[in-house]
Amino acid sequence: MDINDNQESKAVLALEDGTVFYGRTSGSKRTVCGEIIFNTSMTGYQEICTDPSYADQIVLFTTSHIGNVGVNGEDDESSQPWIKGIITREMSRTSSNWRSEKSFTSFLNDHQVTWIEGIDTRKLTRHLRNHGTKNGCIMVGECDIDLAIELARSYIPHSAENFAIPSSVYKKDAPRIVVYDFGVKSSILRMLTCLGCEVIVVPSHASAAQLLAYIPDGIILSNGPGDPSAFGERIKEIRELIFSKVPVLGICLGCQLIAIAAGGSTKKMKFGHHGANHPVYDIEKKKAYITSQNHNFVVDEASLPIEFEVTHVSVFDGSVQGIRSKNYPVMGFQGHPEGSPGPQDMGEVFEVFLKNIDLKKCH
Repeated sequence: MDINDNQESKAVLALEDGTVFYGRTSGSKRTVCGEIIFNTSMTGYQEICTDPSYADQIVLFTTSHIGNVGVNGEDDESSQPWIKGIITREMSRTSSNWRSEKSFTSFLNDHQVTWIEGIDTRKLTRHLRNHGTKNGCIMVGECDIDLAIELARSYIPHSAENFAIPSSVYKKDAPRIVVYDFGVKSSILRMLTCLGCEVIVVPSHASAAQLLAYIPDGIILSNGPGDPSAFGERIKEIRELIFSKVPVLGICLGCQLIAIAAGGSTKKMKFGHHGANHPVYDIEKKKAYITSQNHNFVVDEASLPIEFEVTHVSVFDGSVQGIRSKNYPVMGFQGHPEGSPGPQDMGEVFEVFLKNIDLKKCH
């Protein structure tokens, strides 16, 4: 095993542009490479680690102290951590919370997630904000700096893989919601069941015909990792779902996939939106919400066909946060209306989706 039994080791973080940060770790000695993104959430590190949307990424936590409330089996967003690594100013070795079942470091080490602490995370965050998202390499022990930089430069992100759990039913009660699973979070499924829905989860390789065979009252395109433009084979299926007249809701990646299927396009952001404190403006209601966000790509507003309209925008940069079809019961939201971690101000997205289902039943 490559766990160092809590014995501290030197570690380095090397960026593809040659920037190097020196730190330490008492965790896995595995060398890892990935895209570095910073997350501004002050809580919810366990949910972030187990969120499939973070697959292949190294997460930089901007809050200075991580791990102080430990981890527990109830707060996982999936069956395992998906992140490639963690960067933090200081990692807590102890936990103080009545729900804690083990320390965060034990959790990371059990799953061999490489992490580094003791670096200037504020400086690194500013570097990413100024120069955009960078690939990085975390190396532990006797480190070859030149090799670490070269590994970061040569790193190529993997295509989005199938993170789907087997087709399954979470609750038997109307209305019936089929979730197209591109990396769905457990919190989304829990929220749907709390709203009284029968939830059927199908894997991302399923066809539109297979989804429609369940005779759904509504369809949700889930969140997930990766470049939405790389989902070429799925776009045709999603286009068929849009025209099926079944109410459709796209969340995060799902929102982007709806835009592409409708004839629009997406673009990569400079450093993305990652955190639980992002203000979003509802154009129709003239109301602002605080939301949870996790995306590096965004819908290109200029590319949207005339049949679609923008419903929400980011207060930070004006980027698209919500879209809606004028002709079909199809909508998308770029943030995470379920929160977890973060506020649930946008929980009404699910309510609007269910109202679309009710209207469809009435007709």
